[in-house]
Amino acid sequence: MKQIIQNLKSGATILEEVPAPQVRPGQVLIKTTKSLVSLGTERMLVEFGKASLVQKARQQPDKVKMVLDKIKSDGLMPTIETVFNKLEQPLPLGYCNVGKVIGVGKGVADFKVGDRVASNGQHAEFVCIPQNLVAHVPDNISDEQAAFTVIGSIGLQGIRLLNPTLGETVVVIGLGLIGLITAELLKANGCQVIGVDLDDSKLEIAAAKGITTVNPRNGIDPVKFVNSITNGVGADGVIITASAKTDDIISQAARMSRKRGKIILVGVIGLNLSRAEFYQKELTFQVSCSYGPGRYDDNYEQKGQDYPLPFVRWTEKRNFETILQALSTGSLNVDPLISEIIPIEEYDKVYGEIGNSKSIASILTYSDAVKHSTTVNLQTNNFGQAKGVLGIIGAGNFTKMTMLPVLKGANIKYIAGAGGVNSTALAKKHGIANSTSDYKELVNDSDVDTILITTRHNLHAEMVLAGLQAGKNVFVEKPLCLYPQELDQIVEAYMAPRTDGRQATITIGFNRRFSPHIQKIKSLVDPSAPKNMIATMNAGFIPPEVWVHDLAVGGGRIVGEACHFIDLLTYLSGSLVKSICMSGLGQHPEENTDNAAILLKFENGDQGVVNYFANGNKAYSKERLEVYSQEKTIIMDNFRETKGYGTPGFSKLKTKLDKGHKRQFELLVEKAKSGGGALIPFEEVINTTKASFAAIESLKTGAWVNI
Repeated sequence: MKQIIQNLKSGATILEEVPAPQVRPGQVLIKTTKSLVSLGTERMLVEFGKASLVQKARQQPDKVKMVLDKIKSDGLMPTIETVFNKLEQPLPLGYCNVGKVIGVGKGVADFKVGDRVASNGQHAEFVCIPQNLVAHVPDNISDEQAAFTVIGSIGLQGIRLLNPTLGETVVVIGLGLIGLITAELLKANGCQVIGVDLDDSKLEIAAAKGITTVNPRNGIDPVKFVNSITNGVGADGVIITASAKTDDIISQAARMSRKRGKIILVGVIGLNLSRAEFYQKELTFQVSCSYGPGRYDDNYEQKGQDYPLPFVRWTEKRNFETILQALSTGSLNVDPLISEIIPIEEYDKVYGEIGNSKSIASILTYSDAVKHSTTVNLQTNNFGQAKGVLGIIGAGNFTKMTMLPVLKGANIKYIAGAGGVNSTALAKKHGIANSTSDYKELVNDSDVDTILITTRHNLHAEMVLAGLQAGKNVFVEKPLCLYPQELDQIVEAYMAPRTDGRQATITIGFNRRFSPHIQKIKSLVDPSAPKNMIATMNAGFIPPEVWVHDLAVGGGRIVGEACHFIDLLTYLSGSLVKSICMSGLGQHPEENTDNAAILLKFENGDQGVVNYFANGNKAYSKERLEVYSQEKTIIMDNFRETKGYGTPGFSKLKTKLDKGHKRQFELLVEKAKSGGGALIPFEEVINTTKASFAAIESLKTGAWVNI
């Protein structure tokens, strides 16, 4: 399918051929008929992409601080590579989509195939959208009109926050697309509306809708004008929908407001506020968040958990429905706002001059003849006789920044990604033959003998099972799975006899054991000698709403990440974990803690401690390992330096940051081509997974748990 993509590094806007998405649980698959170009928002993205690195940095000082912190912890070159990889990530454009439903995911009850709907889908021939971001389109509304649903909801949410009453005077500063819709909705609400803009053509449209207009370029002071028209009282409310860097707009809004008036910011402006201007009038200032309540809440948007109407009257979806109702009844007329209607293939007529465009709303149209295809072939390679042909499932940051750079020279036939955009970009960059949104394509392809899984954790078990049942060797980035019952199913599939006599292998992404630092430590310690080991992970704070904390998706940070260090100590011990005890920080530890001390007893008598902490400073080393044995002490600092004390012939090993990824994937590719056993013994994989589950059980019970 065709989709409009923005490259944030170069600023180029392209029409890309990417795999069409598949319908997913809780979501609706839509075949697009029309989409609206939000010239204000999309202009900012395009201009940001075209800016130099220095200009980008000036626009995002918070990101600069994050980069500086990463340089301190990881080093200069790894940080530079991360920054450039991030900028190369393609950004799909658009969020105002209309089309017909062609697929309904599990758990969706409000939609059926054939329904005409509006959503926040992108500029793409097919989109898959969560049900709470989709609304039915009334029969008397055209697709072109319905394309204004989402952007109209942005203006509507600003009005909801202002909460104006009949007869109040409201000023709208900035009469672009959102501003014009906001002004008309306020007029329909019974308000006296004053529109302020510098473009006479937009003011003419507003005036035709009965809105009083002001153009400061014509020598009219908007503050004096508002005070005059309100008999010196001032505006009851001001909604700012402008996009400008100046602080003058917020100052004007304050000066034209009445005492105890309200100012709502929908656009993007300078915000150096004058305390005196706000203090003297006791003004209220609030920033409006996009389409309304539910925005950026995964429980609402991705999981379909609606807010109860008696407690949250207006949500994103209910705002969508309100705009559609206003269009249906005629209280909102968007026809005068449509500047052009063009086929998506001619997208450059809009984006080529977007910085200088005087258009208000551009509508893209889509062919009805396009077919839903989940795979795009990018180059023709003959894999039939090759050994070690790989298929990658997952096109996120780990695949992009860690795995693919060290898989150079590997025979990769597929890369699968749910959206198709990232997988296609990576396929082009790394010479991968096919990009797909359907991972079963590569599982069922007889050419592929090894699959590599780097998706979110809740998908690991399903994909590992699919690979094993298809007779593939499987690499899966940790963890292996999230639940004991999933582990039982994987063991059963792994042990099941095969008619061809082959034994598929499982490798987990426990890369630390392949680092030269760990290899050196292993060589310095007598495997039969008792060992005390302490691994400390200065993991850093991750906000609670991030998916890794979701037990159903990420499994929590102990199961999802601390398993790395359980495996590492297992490798150094040369023995399996026998029992485990975990203590969480605080008086009331929770199942989902990310501040914990884990005690390990091994079958050979060794003991270890894994400290997994999220409350440390990121400027300090992220990972540290201490090994004590036979009057030797070995300290490894962040996989860059290892020092030995009481180790004859060895004092120090120093390298660039090397956590073992490169060596692990080199060995994986070698084994994929030549055959042989797994990189990590299967019993260790199972033991480490069981140990991570037992750690959570220990946290709940407050006791040691035997594996």
